[in-house]
Amino acid sequence: MVQIVGAIFSNSLALLSDAFHNLSDTSSLVVSFFANKLTLKKSTTMQTFGYKRAEIIAAFINASFLLVVAAYLIFEAINRILNEQEALVNAIVVMAMAAFSILANGLSVLIIKDESNSNLNIRSVYLHLFSDMLSSIAVFLGGAMIYFFNIYMIDSILSILIAFYLIYFGWKLVIQSLKVLMQFTPENIDIEQIAAELIKFKDVNNIHHAHVWQLNDDEIIFEAHVDIKKDLAISEVCSILLDMKEHLSIYHGIKHSTLQPEFGIPCNKSLIYQIKEEKQ
Repeated sequence: MVQIVGAIFSNSLALLSDAFHNLSDTSSLVVSFFANKLTLKKSTTMQTFGYKRAEIIAAFINASFLLVVAAYLIFEAINRILNEQEALVNAIVVMAMAAFSILANGLSVLIIKDESNSNLNIRSVYLHLFSDMLSSIAVFLGGAMIYFFNIYMIDSILSILIAFYLIYFGWKLVIQSLKVLMQFTPENIDIEQIAAELIKFKDVNNIHHAHVWQLNDDEIIFEAHVDIKKDLAISEVCSILLDMKEHLSIYHGIKHSTLQPEFGIPCNKSLIYQIKEEKQ
């Protein structure tokens, strides 16, 4: 927020771009914290999955906002270049605010550096903070070039570069969150491979009508119909299904699976069932 105020007073788009870069990471952490609190709420009859999607929705909104901001910054930077408005930039304020950001991000990077080697989530935060620091260093150098060499166009150029950097990560997050919201199969899950593994279980004839989706960033849900070869007792079928669930959990990280046993039911046995509207 300090950087945004500084960017307004200095009239620097590069500093404003860097400010939104830092703000997006900070807001992501804050939003994720509160969204995570929501996910801890118990499921009810009206919210059978609870608020598990809150974090994904928050990520989508945050990333979408980032894309809008980046597009505005690029538009404004190009407009400034065409209208030669770079002389209005206050280089002293730019360097001071950038230095503040470098110090804040640098200290954060040093604090979590050791822990980032053993924790994937911490490493993700570490890389974000490190990239923020590098971005601020670029803005500081840009301010120095304006102050010492009167190269005013560098502010808009840096703004465009940082904005494209924001678009790259923002777009990636938008697509990832959209895939979860649209219940696409997670990229690390191969349904055909899973079906091939499950068919090898004793007395299993076919796996069909399979669905795999993510509830949030961590939880994967799998459901399928299991065609049994013989008319077995319920206890025997349950034993087979339990073994299959354990296999899904151990080898594919799927902790929540729903397997529907069937015997002698005439239906489409395709792995992926195409839902078609009935003709009127």
